[in-house]
Amino acid sequence: MEKLLIKNGTIIDVESGVSFIGSIEIEGSKIKRIIKQNDELPLAIVTVDANGKYIIPGLIDMHCHINERYAPHFVASGVTTVRNAAGNVNLLSNLIEKPDHGPTPRVYASDRMIDGTPGQWGPTSYGNFVTDDPEEARKEVRRQVDAGAKFVKLYGWIKREVMAAAVDEAKKYNLEVACDLMNSKELTILDAAELGVNWIEHISGFAQEMYKGWNPLVDQKEWGHIDWDHPDQAKIKELCEKMLAYNVKLCPTMVVFDQSMKYPEIWSPKNYVIESIDSISYLMQEWEKNTEYVDSIKSRTAIINNLTKAVAKTYYDMGGTVVAGTDTPALMFTYPGMALHRELEIFVEIGFTEMEALQAATVNAAKSINLNDIGSIKEGKIADLVILSKNPLENIKHTQDIDFIVKGGKLYKQDEILCSVPSEEEVNKSIQAFIEEWEAASID
Repeated sequence: MEKLLIKNGTIIDVESGVSFIGSIEIEGSKIKRIIKQNDELPLAIVTVDANGKYIIPGLIDMHCHINERYAPHFVASGVTTVRNAAGNVNLLSNLIEKPDHGPTPRVYASDRMIDGTPGQWGPTSYGNFVTDDPEEARKEVRRQVDAGAKFVKLYGWIKREVMAAAVDEAKKYNLEVACDLMNSKELTILDAAELGVNWIEHISGFAQEMYKGWNPLVDQKEWGHIDWDHPDQAKIKELCEKMLAYNVKLCPTMVVFDQSMKYPEIWSPKNYVIESIDSISYLMQEWEKNTEYVDSIKSRTAIINNLTKAVAKTYYDMGGTVVAGTDTPALMFTYPGMALHRELEIFVEIGFTEMEALQAATVNAAKSINLNDIGSIKEGKIADLVILSKNPLENIKHTQDIDFIVKGGKLYKQDEILCSVPSEEEVNKSIQAFIEEWEAASID
């Protein structure tokens, strides 16, 4: 087994909340030993002097939608694991089956979302399953279990009885259930919690519970009395108390709303990763297309921006689980990998400490989905590390000052990872082949 030694760096222990100078001995894909300062160091094939640098665990994006075209951009950003919240497990098989040390993130994936008629993303396809029949939903959950889904994703037009059936079926297989109620016209966050949903994505459905009858699709002029800029803290606390009773977990994805509300003054730092993302034409075209509808996005979807932030901080302060995700590449300029750094900035802006923000994207994220071999720097865990040139506990923006990434025990520079980005032609060919195979199998 190959050995890697990272010596004399400041190790940030996100579990204990303390930092110390030490060295990390890596053998194969695992952390073999944490060595205290001044102790004798072992020999290694590769040694990295991290003197004056800071070492954090690989970051985890708890809500994104990945594909092969921009998968390396996550790792180049220090994001070594992603939770893919709806898509198709088979379509992602090339990424899921990559070895630990590969230059793409490990993928914890749900399968296609289960939605109600007529389907927010159209009729049933490889990416979504549309039904108002509880038994059909149960069959779909069983199919997803066989396909290897790690959790089940429900979408906003799902009927109550269908949600209840899907949740019940998923629990038979010990699968958690997540839902996105962003455009829900009938169900609220409390409805989902009462029916046994484990995860609320984007803190969606909270506004529908606070303001009965509101949703992004109604005439917003009729709801002009709502002060979205200054959410009702008493109502937020009251509802958070109810959510805590059901042990619901939240992934707020604040960056997806924040980027839209800030447009045209979007967050867009200049670095290697974003320069590479700028060359992905279909992503840029989609984001530019959405800018044409920015007023509608701001007034209907991203209008919950401040409410989402207030709920995230309140729920965390009350003891609830709140983790970091991005919804990449949704809406506008949610840069793959890099958007998570902006999410961490927002965590701090709303009152989290730098350490708490880091924990939301490392140890707390890993624990929330029972990935016990990642998320912190401990002996025996997978060696996913990010070596930073500046201290992120002094300023969370320093998570962007990346010197090296270690993925599954392999050392990378950012530009080395970006060299592995496939062409759009390659990815399109792969996706088209999958679609043809899916349709030929008549899975639906």
